[in-house]
Amino acid sequence: MQQLILASTSPRRRELLALLEPSFEICRPTFEEQPVSGISPVQQVQRFALEKARSVAVQRPGDLVLGSDTIIELDGDLLGKPRDLADAKAMLTRLAGRAHHVHTAVALRCIEKQIESVAVESATVWMKPYQAEAIERYLMTTESLGKAGAYSIQGDGGALVSRLEGDYTAVVGLPLRLVAALLREAGHPIAIDLDELYHSRPFPNWAAFDS
Repeated sequence: MQQLILASTSPRRRELLALLEPSFEICRPTFEEQPVSGISPVQQVQRFALEKARSVAVQRPGDLVLGSDTIIELDGDLLGKPRDLADAKAMLTRLAGRAHHVHTAVALRCIEKQIESVAVESATVWMKPYQAEAIERYLMTTESLGKAGAYSIQGDGGALVSRLEGDYTAVVGLPLRLVAALLREAGHPIAIDLDELYHSRPFPNWAAFDS
């Protein structure tokens, strides 16, 4: 029987996927996220998600592998995960009082069934005009590390966000409506009522933002 595999060790992606599908395995992708020049942020995030899925699919050719990646776009620049707290501070300083785009790509790969698809969900996030003191307080939580754009909307970083336009779950890291659509197209049925899920918003800070 074909198994759904999440090619990610991200706790937030695991928790979000569990809202859609209770039965899946987790496998760490071997692909290293290294930006390449000459392509747009959207193309970059598509590449990351697809290569993550491919790196696991070669080990499990009969299973359906889901890969995902999230990046921030500001002024045409890609903001990924900060290298350290100093880099996180620089990112948060750039974002303060401004709008930016969050692009999350989702890819599916199954070698035996010749399935390979990738799509992107984008959202726009407006940050509050927070000052240096607010940045320093947030950095003390160390929540910035490992998060694209150096903030976590589902955590303490939600207090830095003014509003968003788009799918909240895309900003967290796994757009559930898009994932459900891709899985169904690949022949993997999803039984959950998506409208009810998005109405109840059972994830930290989701209810604080319109979707």
